[in-house]
Amino acid sequence: MDVRAAVASDADEVVRLAAIMFESMGVATSGAWAEAGARQVTRRLGDDLAVFVVDHPEHTDTLIASAAGTVSRRLPGPFNPSGLAGYVQWVCVDPGFRRLGLARQVMTRLLEWYADRDVKTVELHATPMAEPLYRAMGFAESGGRALRRRVD
Repeated sequence: MDVRAAVASDADEVVRLAAIMFESMGVATSGAWAEAGARQVTRRLGDDLAVFVVDHPEHTDTLIASAAGTVSRRLPGPFNPSGLAGYVQWVCVDPGFRRLGLARQVMTRLLEWYADRDVKTVELHATPMAEPLYRAMGFAESGGRALRRRVD
């Protein structure tokens, strides 16, 4: 199964896979996020967003794996002089196709995309199921504690 760059017409399928990822984390996926997600994927592909996907071997217009990541420009620092930072947003493999190496394949293409753009700092949040893969790909704790503030 070949990995390819997603195109705008893949947006709904990319979001469907993201919903599977969120549901596996116990996060409810009802609401307007899916429509907003598909709009963002469509609008931002080829700009600050890349998504790499694997097509279903038998069903046209169905994806079985995806990895989506963004690039942002931050202020430069000693560990990141360019100020470019990558964030792996959504990675999911359809449950019927897990344990075939597809997550590694789409992640490898995403990391190559970052490297092609000279993005040397890439972060992600890992589920317990995916953490061994990410560690094997070179991800580790970066030292400082990341804190987040959410306002409802």
